[in-house]
Amino acid sequence: MNQKNYQEFKKRRTALTEKIGDGVAVIFNAHEAIRNRDSHYPYRSDSYFYYFSGFSEPQSALFILGGKSPKTILFCRNKNSEMEIWNGFIYGPKEAKEVFLFDEAYDINLLDEIALKEISGREKIYYRIGQNTFSDQKINDWIKALREKTRAGVQTPQLIEDISHIADEMRLIKSDFEIDIMKRSAKIASLAHNRAMKFAKPQIYEYELEAEIVHEFMSHGIRAPAYQSIVASGKNACTLHYVDNNSKIQDGDLILIDAGCELDSYASDISRTFPANGKFSKIQKDFYQLVLEAQSVALSKVSSNHHWNEPHEAALSVLIDGFKDFGLCQGSHQEIYETGAYKEFYMHRTGHWLGLDVHDAGDYKTIAKEWKQLQPGMTLTVEPGCYIRPSPNIPEEFWNIGIRIEDDVLVTHHGHEVLTKDSPKTIESIEALMAK
Repeated sequence: MNQKNYQEFKKRRTALTEKIGDGVAVIFNAHEAIRNRDSHYPYRSDSYFYYFSGFSEPQSALFILGGKSPKTILFCRNKNSEMEIWNGFIYGPKEAKEVFLFDEAYDINLLDEIALKEISGREKIYYRIGQNTFSDQKINDWIKALREKTRAGVQTPQLIEDISHIADEMRLIKSDFEIDIMKRSAKIASLAHNRAMKFAKPQIYEYELEAEIVHEFMSHGIRAPAYQSIVASGKNACTLHYVDNNSKIQDGDLILIDAGCELDSYASDISRTFPANGKFSKIQKDFYQLVLEAQSVALSKVSSNHHWNEPHEAALSVLIDGFKDFGLCQGSHQEIYETGAYKEFYMHRTGHWLGLDVHDAGDYKTIAKEWKQLQPGMTLTVEPGCYIRPSPNIPEEFWNIGIRIEDDVLVTHHGHEVLTKDSPKTIESIEALMAK
């Protein structure tokens, strides 16, 4: 990231100062996590902290102060040449201030001392309430310390508000900067799914396909998936969050892969379903085409003319008709909908927000409890599915069919753009790719 890119994060901080009045926003970065004994999990910054800072070192915190004299303060680790020998480069407050365009930067060990000075006299504190016990305890300790100085004329903030309400609304609408990253993330993830399709064959293990996906990610500079990849063959595809990925793939299986990568902290999220042997059977084709039609109808409802729930309702309507035609659900369309009988075969919603988090920040309903209107710059997934587990009431030829088709979609001024269009999803295009 170059100096110009950091202007993006500075713009977000400036926008936040205008929304918090005379308040102060306090955002803590994520803590490092121990995997076992003295081994750590790979470090990943808290998404809210990164959204406003662009800074990704642990042991850091951010103050954004509004009012007549707005300013931003970063707290981070001091420069330490000995620690750098062991763990690599550390910015330190002086360089971090210059590079990341903060007004001030200090040693993280001075956090308590400076926090009391900056919070005093402020009307309101904004922070992520309940983020963790550390952040809650810090805020409580600072307020308690200030209250003990009331007789000396020190003013204590009277209100505490969750910053998520403001930050989530900001994060819902992606800037051109964010959209560019998400397009590149989607492109790389699409290539990874294509690689897996071409590599797939019966008698290999699911984790071998996962390895191909990670290979493609890393060949493009991606250091981590955006979430645990799902590589589910046969009956495993009927478990929504199957991540063991250790079964041998059998001839005749469908393979459901749900995998995305994280680029500059932004996630992609794709699901594709394809036949292990490269050819869909007649029954597999029928159910696959049903899910594909449901997705197509859902995509037609992704625009600023529609609200959040319309793609889901459109997909669900197609699936209910299909389940009825296949004899999986009995009764009228309305009866199947009202009783929820369809949930035996389709039990999740048709999408979620996408961004810095796979299930990204943002409410789906307004304060008035109405579904949010889609707006240009929003990014979401569209992912209908069908999952048929063995049951005495279901024809055996239907058993263990698990299908999900998921794309990343950007709402535009003219409708929408499918960011993951480079990974095939029609029956013909999948079979053609696997035949290469």
